[in-house]
Amino acid sequence: MRLEVESKGYQPRRGGLILVQILVALLFCIFIIRFWYLQVLSGEELARLAHNNRIRLERIFATRGLIVDDKGRLLAENRPAFCIAINREDCPDINATLAQISKWMNVPYQSIVNSYKKEVDIAKPFDPLVLATDISFELLSEIENDLRLWPGVQIVIRQRRHYPQGELFAHIIGYMNKPNREELEGDKDLSPGDTVGKTGLEFALEKTAVATHKLNGIKGMQELRGIKGMQEVEVDVKGRQLNKMTTKTPIGGDIVRLSLDIDIQKAAFDALGDYSGSVVVMDPDTGKLKALVSKPSYDNNTIQERKTWALVAQDPRHPLFHRALQSTYPPGSVWKLLMAALLLKEGVDPKQTVFCSGETKLGNHTFRCWKKGGHGSVNMLSSLVNSCDVYYYEMGKKMGIDRISAYAKENGFGQPTGIELNREASGLMPSREWKKKKYNADWQGGETLNVSIGQGSVMTTPLQMANFVSSLFNGGRILRPSVLADTPPFEKKLLDIKPEHLAIILESMRMTVESGTARVLKRSDAVIGGKTGTAQVVKIGEVRLKTHQLAYEHRDHAWIVSWGEKEGKRYVVIAMVEHGGGGGAVAGPIVKRVYDYLFGEYMNMQNKEEPVLETALKKNEETL
Repeated sequence: MRLEVESKGYQPRRGGLILVQILVALLFCIFIIRFWYLQVLSGEELARLAHNNRIRLERIFATRGLIVDDKGRLLAENRPAFCIAINREDCPDINATLAQISKWMNVPYQSIVNSYKKEVDIAKPFDPLVLATDISFELLSEIENDLRLWPGVQIVIRQRRHYPQGELFAHIIGYMNKPNREELEGDKDLSPGDTVGKTGLEFALEKTAVATHKLNGIKGMQELRGIKGMQEVEVDVKGRQLNKMTTKTPIGGDIVRLSLDIDIQKAAFDALGDYSGSVVVMDPDTGKLKALVSKPSYDNNTIQERKTWALVAQDPRHPLFHRALQSTYPPGSVWKLLMAALLLKEGVDPKQTVFCSGETKLGNHTFRCWKKGGHGSVNMLSSLVNSCDVYYYEMGKKMGIDRISAYAKENGFGQPTGIELNREASGLMPSREWKKKKYNADWQGGETLNVSIGQGSVMTTPLQMANFVSSLFNGGRILRPSVLADTPPFEKKLLDIKPEHLAIILESMRMTVESGTARVLKRSDAVIGGKTGTAQVVKIGEVRLKTHQLAYEHRDHAWIVSWGEKEGKRYVVIAMVEHGGGGGAVAGPIVKRVYDYLFGEYMNMQNKEEPVLETALKKNEETL
């Protein structure tokens, strides 16, 4: 059976089909026209571009942040440096190119080859290799005339760090140099041709170091480096730039303001003279440092140069050492301040007397006072004023090394203070456990007596001692020292010490200035307290020789620690002079000169016009 379906008036919709056909035809025509344009009208030009040109991604270096003092005066700024760089991919004959660079620079060919190999070893693909830095304008003009003959060679502008104050702040600011392999591998933002901070604040305020500081609880840390930008650069077959287009704008580093003051730093620096040593000036209520001097110093503008580095590194006085926080010394008699605080905490009556005949015995050993005939009957106050050794020998016997060591550590000794600057030494507070571990030997009673007067194995840094004296002066608050003006003060610990006990110690320091070994600091217009110390370097024997009779390296270290107050201005000032001899005779006049400035000319500078931060910013912008 066949079924038939009858259509009742159905007609196809031809209008929609025609529209589709028209659209297809139109698109086909557009394609044909575009193809004809590319092949006939623009083919030759596009072929040239495809053959000769390519797009290269290049980093745009961020402006490194400025460092200024507390009044906005420049301590670290940026200056443009013209450098010779090569792109390996664009050099048809790398050996000839290196030979030409050695000719331009007037240096041996092998020197340029060595630089090239070093850069290649750490470079990322397509990174320009910087082979000569900070070339002169005269040489720049000569090279630019020849550049067209040397494909792949280009002049790039980098930042060169400049330190207007040079050696005055060298240990604090530090210096910069090229990153090593470890730094490049550990920081994805670095590339060959960069420079990074190696020491001082230049290192401490790098990105990775700041992250570490934050983990340690330091808030408000800034970063000097900034964030790089990126640009697309169209280059021809010879590597010559044709067009640039910025795809990511760089962000400059932070401006870092220090608590340090150029004028106070210079006064302390000059006061130290030709001695090797350190001067520290601290605000006892905030922990902010106003001066942090170390001598001998160096010029951080030239330390990167090989000849300069060799001279400085081989200097027997070790100018690269930041003596305020990296060098450790026996504290000598300034340690008696800590001992007095311990005695008061342990309930010793400050009026209790000890008779000083000039020596004391422990077994078969004799321990002598610095004063040959002795001091007679002394109590705590007079023992500090006259720095009697026998009083502290006897009290050391009673306290024992365990209590002395524990209390010293409570007060911050034997550990870093936590300042932002790197490579801070811990010092050493010896104990039974320390000696057993280091020497596999038992602690001896005579060692306790030596520690009781700041001799023997106990070692401190000048910064630790300044921080301790600050805690005495500010009511028992141990602060974290800082050179950064805009980080909040950080209280590490509040000591368990009674106000009346602090008053006894501070009064002893005031009387030491009034009539004792620190009389050199006495002034009529301010209240000053101090304590001198002479730290023996080697045991000379029974016959005491005068300082000038000893070899330099055998002379005692000279200490003086102090606090001062005038019209609401409060400072802690200490000086440590390596192999200086007596503390009062050598270190005392240094601190006196600092107070002369602080309580004299510096306080009278109210009407003096001071530079402001905006001036520094404007100068930096104009330079770059």
